[in-house]
Amino acid sequence: MSRGRLRPVDLARAHGLSTQAIRNYEEAGILPPADRTPHGYRVYTLLHAQALRVFVALAPAHGHQTATAIMQAVNQDAVENALTLIDESHAQLLQDRRTLSSVEKALRDLTSAEPAPPPSGVTFVGPLARQLGIRPATLRKWEQAGLIQPQRDPKTGYRVYGPADVRDVQLAHQLRRGGYLLNQIAPLLTQVRTAGGVAPLAATLSDWHRRLTMRSRSMLAAAAELDAYLRERDAR
Repeated sequence: MSRGRLRPVDLARAHGLSTQAIRNYEEAGILPPADRTPHGYRVYTLLHAQALRVFVALAPAHGHQTATAIMQAVNQDAVENALTLIDESHAQLLQDRRTLSSVEKALRDLTSAEPAPPPSGVTFVGPLARQLGIRPATLRKWEQAGLIQPQRDPKTGYRVYGPADVRDVQLAHQLRRGGYLLNQIAPLLTQVRTAGGVAPLAATLSDWHRRLTMRSRSMLAAAAELDAYLRERDAR
C-alpha cells in the first residue's frame, strides 16, 4: 500500500467496522466516491478516512439518519444544507433542555403538594369530577387534549378510570391550578406514565441531564471533525 492510498480494510479496522460497511457508506454518500484500480478495486485516501471520522462523530451527536444526510450534503457540495441540518439538531436539543426544565419545575410543584393516593378500584366521570370539584365536561376536555386516557366499559361504553388514570387526573388538576396550559401538561403526564409515576420520574432526571450533556459534548466533537473535513475539502 503506497502512502495516502488506503484499502477498505484499512478504514474498517480503524473504527471496528466491516469492509462491507465501508462499501455501504460509500454507496450511501457518507464517503465521497472512491477511485478504482484497473482491476476494479476501490482505492481510498486520507480524505475518505477523514470523512469516516466525521460520520462516526456525527452519529452519536445527531443520530444516524441526520448524520447520513449531513455527510451526503457535504459530499455533494451542498454545505448550506448540511449546516441547516446541524442547526435544526441544535434547536431540537435546546427544546429538549427546555422540556426537561419544565418537567423538573412541574415535579417540584407536584412533590410540594403530593396528591392523595388514587383508590385501588375504578371510578367513573361523575364521582371523579365531584371528588376534584370540577365538571365532568372538564375531564372530557382533558381527554380530548391527550392528558388522560381512560378505558371504556365494553358493555355500557362509559369511561372507566383506573388507579393510573385517577393519578393522571389528579396531577393534571394540580398543574392546571398551578397555571400550566393543557399543551404543557400533556407531555409532562406522558413522562410520568413512561416512568411509572412521579417518584420514578424524579429518579430519571439525572440520567436525562447526563444524556443531554453527552449529546452536547458529542455535537462539539463532531463540529470540530466536520470543520477540519471542510477545510481539507476546500484546500483540495
